[in-house]
Amino acid sequence: MSERVHYRTAIVGSGPAGFTAGLYLSRANLQNVLFEGDQPGGQLTITTDVENYPGFPDGIMGPELMEKFKAQAVRFGTEIRSETVTRIDLQRRPFTLTTAKGTCTADAVILATGSRARWLDLPDEPKFMGKGLSACATCDGFFFRGQDIAVVGGGDTALEEATFLTNFASKVTLIHRRDELRGSRIMQDRALRNPKIEVAWNKVVERYVPDAQGSLRALVLQDTVDGSTSELPVTGCFIAIGHIPNTAFLQGQLPTDENGYLITRPNVTATEIPGVFAAGDVQDHVYRQAVTSAGTGCMAAMEAERWLAEQA
Repeated sequence: MSERVHYRTAIVGSGPAGFTAGLYLSRANLQNVLFEGDQPGGQLTITTDVENYPGFPDGIMGPELMEKFKAQAVRFGTEIRSETVTRIDLQRRPFTLTTAKGTCTADAVILATGSRARWLDLPDEPKFMGKGLSACATCDGFFFRGQDIAVVGGGDTALEEATFLTNFASKVTLIHRRDELRGSRIMQDRALRNPKIEVAWNKVVERYVPDAQGSLRALVLQDTVDGSTSELPVTGCFIAIGHIPNTAFLQGQLPTDENGYLITRPNVTATEIPGVFAAGDVQDHVYRQAVTSAGTGCMAAMEAERWLAEQA
């Protein structure tokens, strides 16, 4: 942006929530701009087959699905900027958004920056994404029917994902670095009673082992007590150590919960600042699905439209 430009609504983030918000705003004839950020299309762009999004009975590749989202929003008038918002001033209206190319202002803002999974940051980890490595059991569990898989983590998320994955896998090994789990007692009891779940206590993943095609065939585990290593044959590994909401650029201007997710008012996407709305994974730590993100993107756009009408 070489000049200061004003929009009725600015959307920060380009996943299902952001593109859906742009689509609805454009169809309401509200000028809007969408900033794609440093991962255009969001987390679905690193997902291979998506089989749980309605309307695609044969499934669709994640990047292709997001291209369709984008094309539909653009068709109706959403302006797409391949820029990352680094700072935003929500203390006065119109709101000011800053990128490396300049600034613009907007009467309303929809925050759809999503969240990112916490990974183990092991060497070659990105090479296994979509080839046995995942951070979403609901998204990818179906692909591991009848296979031996692992879940890394010890909190409620890991316990819930391990239990869910027993619907598909022959065996689920829960890998935890300590000798006791951190999850709630009810989730622990449910998981530990499941005959398909085994726990690898005091273990961490040291590295991923590929097969001849580059897909996961095993994990090398290191014992946190004596340092010894062992190999665990698995064809799937789900990392369940939490997510990080992408809110750092807000610099604490909006309240968050204890895990950093933006807090919205009950049953709506409005935040505590009038004219600022939050949609998708940046405020949803429960479902984190493309279809629910798209739904809240629709909600945010409709709420923004009504709010703007009230200001006239």
